[in-house]
Amino acid sequence: MSTNPDDKIVEKKITPRAEDYSQWYLDIIAAADLADYGPVKGTMVIKPYGYAIWEATQKILDEKFKETGVQNAYFPMLIPEKLLKKEEKHVEGFAPEVAVVTHAGGKKLDEPLVIRPTSETVIYDVFSNWIRSYRDLPLLINQWANVVRWELRTRLFLRTTEFLWQEGHTVHETEQEADERARNMIDIYQDFAENYMAIPVMIGTKTEAEKFAGALRTYCVEAMMQDGKALQYSTSHNLGQNFAKVFDVKFLDRNNTEQFGWQTSWGLSTRTIGGLIMVHSDDKGLVMPPKIASIQAIITTIVPSEKDAETVVSKAQEVNNMLKAAGIKSQADIRDLRPGEKYFEWEKKGVPIRIELGPKDIANDSAMLVRRDTGEKIKTPLNTLAETVMNLLGDIQKNLYDRALEYQKAKTKHVDTWDDFVKAIDEGNFVWAHWSGEADVEAKIKEETGATIRCIPFDALEEQGVCIKSGKPSTMRVVFAKAY
Repeated sequence: MSTNPDDKIVEKKITPRAEDYSQWYLDIIAAADLADYGPVKGTMVIKPYGYAIWEATQKILDEKFKETGVQNAYFPMLIPEKLLKKEEKHVEGFAPEVAVVTHAGGKKLDEPLVIRPTSETVIYDVFSNWIRSYRDLPLLINQWANVVRWELRTRLFLRTTEFLWQEGHTVHETEQEADERARNMIDIYQDFAENYMAIPVMIGTKTEAEKFAGALRTYCVEAMMQDGKALQYSTSHNLGQNFAKVFDVKFLDRNNTEQFGWQTSWGLSTRTIGGLIMVHSDDKGLVMPPKIASIQAIITTIVPSEKDAETVVSKAQEVNNMLKAAGIKSQADIRDLRPGEKYFEWEKKGVPIRIELGPKDIANDSAMLVRRDTGEKIKTPLNTLAETVMNLLGDIQKNLYDRALEYQKAKTKHVDTWDDFVKAIDEGNFVWAHWSGEADVEAKIKEETGATIRCIPFDALEEQGVCIKSGKPSTMRVVFAKAY
């Protein structure tokens, strides 16, 4: 057993962000023990520490959804191919990613079955049987499920063949009610991103080229990663009556006249965990925002000799119980390991606060607190430890958000010329620029720079200008960036 609390552990280094950002990201996942590769190419095994983030996400969002009247249900994973083909734009949008079951029970199926890439088609076929009258509306349903999209290029959490998500589906009497629901869900996602994951985001509308296949309008939440690329954090779609007309989602209105329902769908997936990693982590490992962390404070014991073991372990368990009683998600690491090994492990896992506790600390009735976000050390009396930890967790949560927001602002540029636009995109920025509103111009910009219009922000101000590519008049700026 080591007697030196500052022992250094030699282990595979995390690749620095500045050296290889993609490898850094994968190294963080491995070092924090979040996930591994599945046996099928492109699939992912989410390990307990990584899955705990998804469990927290589910718990928080599920409560917020239900507060707005949403109920949970579950729908089949297998979809008859004919249902997917009913909506032309929808099937066209998903065709390259669809996985199809052609054989089962030892023989070829009469009709191929699609493994859900999303559930609009199967859910709306069911909705058509559930809805008869305006009294059945609004119908507000969500499901927590997995989906399969056969991606050619995959990356853990960000883009995998199978991933976890929630997908909400609602039906309303009017277009206004549907649009209010779609916008309301964007507000919930923004709140979750900013106030729980400490990720500043931009919200707005997708262009026609970028919207969900078959939707009337798509609203989005976009986040900036540390390499300046955008991550589509979540989306919410006003589907209009497109799917209702295809799947006969109809109701008798208040005048006893048959009408098609107005629908929405909205979702958030495990790719948000990839976003959390890329927004907050550093070259030492993962950095966890306290509100989403499964362990907010880790008590690490320092045991210089066997005679100290019982006293230190007993005090660590006492402190752990005290913190838990105060509502703090804490854990005591009493393993027979060198202190340095423990410090290194929990630093890589990004636990917000490390509490170092040894014989000298106990003799002084105190403990040393170490912040993961800043590395600051704070000596704290044990009788005020719970209060200090609780306050520090709030400070860390705020600091992570403020730090990410400051970075986002520094990496967001306003440009007025094509040359400045190309330069800003090449340097990895979000770029506010004028666009003529033409789809072919949008496509040319993407082809030449790799940048897409991430959103037309809700808070964009009307401003006369000239499109950076076509030179035609423009009435507002939109946000461009390269994206994951």
